[in-house]
Amino acid sequence: ITIMLEEINADYRVINYDIFNGDQLRAEFGLVNPNYKLPALVDYMPQGGGAPISVFETGAMLQYLAEKSGRFLAASGAERAATLSWLTWQVAGMGPMSGQASHFMRYAPAGQDYAIARYGSEVKRLMAVLEKRLAQSPYVGGDSYSIADIALWPGQAAVFAMGVGAADWPACYNWYQRIKERPAVVTAMTRPDLAA
Repeated sequence: ITIMLEEINADYRVINYDIFNGDQLRAEFGLVNPNYKLPALVDYMPQGGGAPISVFETGAMLQYLAEKSGRFLAASGAERAATLSWLTWQVAGMGPMSGQASHFMRYAPAGQDYAIARYGSEVKRLMAVLEKRLAQSPYVGGDSYSIADIALWPGQAAVFAMGVGAADWPACYNWYQRIKERPAVVTAMTRPDLAA
């Protein structure tokens, strides 16, 4: 979400929550996200004015910000459909599967061989899907950088860190490297208020 906020030059403030301490489980955060999960955003200057708008779930937030800013999501047609399909693919498939793989490989007690094999093989399958797409298209949604790329990019660092080699997925790695150099991505990834 921070990458998107930087890409659209939004004026925003990051509020850090210690999830290990349960900060996000407080009642006031439940007013922003009734599922008590991060990230979430509150738009204090919604289009057309009015009361602040709370938006939660990464895909919904990216679509909201794209539509508000008029950037990174085509207004109609094939590229919009492709972008929304790949965005949903990330939030329903690649994101949860790579998150589970990372958890079992890095944090779970020893002896989780089945879970590691199951989630690891699913991440590799999903990487093959993404590799095929990026071998055919410069960006996930088509010819233009979009919210689908913004949603997928941060997770690729974790995928490569889990031993899925760049040489195995050259189109994915090329795409990853190109996006890594975008000024908004560099800024988002180096903000000191996000390091906490």
